[in-house]
Amino acid sequence: MKNNVTILIVDDDPMVRGVLEQLLQRKGYNIKGVDSAREALEFMKSNKVDLVVSDISMPVMSGYELLQVIKKSFPQVGVIMMTGYGDAYSVKEALSLGADEYITKPFKGQEVALIIERAYWRFLSNQKAVTVNTKAPI
Repeated sequence: MKNNVTILIVDDDPMVRGVLEQLLQRKGYNIKGVDSAREALEFMKSNKVDLVVSDISMPVMSGYELLQVIKKSFPQVGVIMMTGYGDAYSVKEALSLGADEYITKPFKGQEVALIIERAYWRFLSNQKAVTVNTKAPI
């Protein structure tokens, strides 16, 4: 079932992006990596994306700005924010803007896998709730 879930990794650091891509591909997810928020939005316009894992600090368009656009234009997509700062402000800001989870860099592979799993199961439960709510009454 995981192979039906597409995760978009958004990070301007190719090393971080590559590590996450490899880790999540080994877990059985479909992965696409991009290096900017604008590229992420372009990809999302024409491709099915279930979860986005985005860095907060990126040039031109920040992860916070990307999060706000995703929540407005793609409300069914789960968003996990990554920060290298781990301070309470970054985490609080990301969650207040609608992030589903957050990852603090540097991260451990097992930690990321658990956060993605949690977001994945939340995604599945939300999909089932939408399906139940959209069925015609008997």
